[in-house]
Amino acid sequence: MSDTTRRNLLLAAAALPLSGGLAACGGLIPQAPPSNLYNLSPKTTFPPDLPRADWQLVVEEPYAAGGLDTHKIAIYTNPYEVKYYAEARWAERAPRMVQTLLVESFENTGKIVAVGRQSVGLRSDFNLKSDLREFQAVLKDGQAAPEVIIVLQVKLIAQPKQQIVASATFERRATAKNAAILSVVEAFDDALGKVLRDTVQWVMATGKKDGA
Repeated sequence: MSDTTRRNLLLAAAALPLSGGLAACGGLIPQAPPSNLYNLSPKTTFPPDLPRADWQLVVEEPYAAGGLDTHKIAIYTNPYEVKYYAEARWAERAPRMVQTLLVESFENTGKIVAVGRQSVGLRSDFNLKSDLREFQAVLKDGQAAPEVIIVLQVKLIAQPKQQIVASATFERRATAKNAAILSVVEAFDDALGKVLRDTVQWVMATGKKDGA
């Protein structure tokens, strides 16, 4: 080993503790600011004539395209590019959050024998499959505040034959009061609440007609 090589190795070794020390000291190495976490609420009110379900339901996690399958809160300022709000995130990935809120909304009806995620091992009479087609804010030129668009395409699958009983698409929109992130989240909550209610009512009525 040459003297030059030995000297370079010693200099590199001496630098390692210094780098570790810098990383451990807050403020010396720039880091991304922590994100504010936001969650949405399940639906809790339903019509009194909602049909009663004497069957069990598994709610599968919705499929979502890559731009929506994330913790980030999506916003479109043109039809071709998805952006995300800085320093703001959903508490769960958007599809996972929608699955959670669907399960809770079904439970809140008080009219279904059992409902749960696929992972809990529930032996279901029906599975609810869905595609989260839209789950974003849209801000067009000239708008002071964005509009939230949510589109959920659903299929009710009879078990154990894996037969599609029916399918439907639910779309809701809500305009934020202003451009602040909290107002945008409130618009998401408004639009998703209506989609949750529409989905629950449709599933309960469709399952009853199927006669499972």
